Amino acid sequence: MNKISNLAYVDADAILGENVTIEAFAYIDRNVVIGNNCVIRANAIIRSGARIGNNNIIYEGCIISAEPQDFRWSGEDSLVVIGDNNKIREHVIINRSIHPGGETRIGNNSYILAQSHIGHDSIIGDYCVLGNAVKIAGDVKIGNYSIFSSNSLVHEGCDVGDWVLVKGGCRVNNNVPPYVIMAHNPIEYAGVNAFVMAKGGFSDDVIDEVAKAYRHIYGSNTSTFNGVRRIEIDIEEIPEKGKIVKFIKKHHYNIAAVAKLDED
Repeated sequence: MNKISNLAYVDADAILGENVTIEAFAYIDRNVVIGNNCVIRANAIIRSGARIGNNNIIYEGCIISAEPQDFRWSGEDSLVVIGDNNKIREHVIINRSIHPGGETRIGNNSYILAQSHIGHDSIIGDYCVLGNAVKIAGDVKIGNYSIFSSNSLVHEGCDVGDWVLVKGGCRVNNNVPPYVIMAHNPIEYAGVNAFVMAKGGFSDDVIDEVAKAYRHIYGSNTSTFNGVRRIEIDIEEIPEKGKIVKFIKKHHYNIAAVAKLDED
């Protein structure tokens, strides 16, 4: 049975699942779908185009599926798609896509802290944490199990791999490969995300091989192209090696905090 405050507005066109709670002064627009066991806290606004899965909590003052902050958008219908088991804290803004039928997407089991902003057409993976006031621009991709500490910023179009930790206040201005820690401004490689990886079940041997791989990229005083070639020769054949190499080649060796990107 749904619990909807008499002081909330729910459009007749909205589709609600079972056991949904909508608190006072929340606003649920037309063309909205909310799954089972969701809680929409007071003063939250769910705009047209929101597709919200099951077991989500959307806290006070959030705006989900807000109109894109982009001059290229001219009123086309588009979506924000949110998976299951997410907590979206106070005053978070998530913009919908600028493309007709396009999607801004949030995965499952993520925790998005207060005053964060996720721009149009961005994709946030599963089990991610965005700290307070993290700002994600448009067309950004964040991999699974990645953590962004408070006040970090991500430039438009950047791709961030799985199991990445970005420290507080960093400005991410390029692609970030998987399993690394990024810190400081200008952004710098600060090691492998070993503690979080160990918590996630990676063995010490795998973590050591990942660290060895990144020494070829960030600690060998050579080009990224040559660093990748050394990884291909020197690192054991583990899945993590393949993911590192694939990510860097996908972006034509253009990754954050590497000065030399040319082929030697």
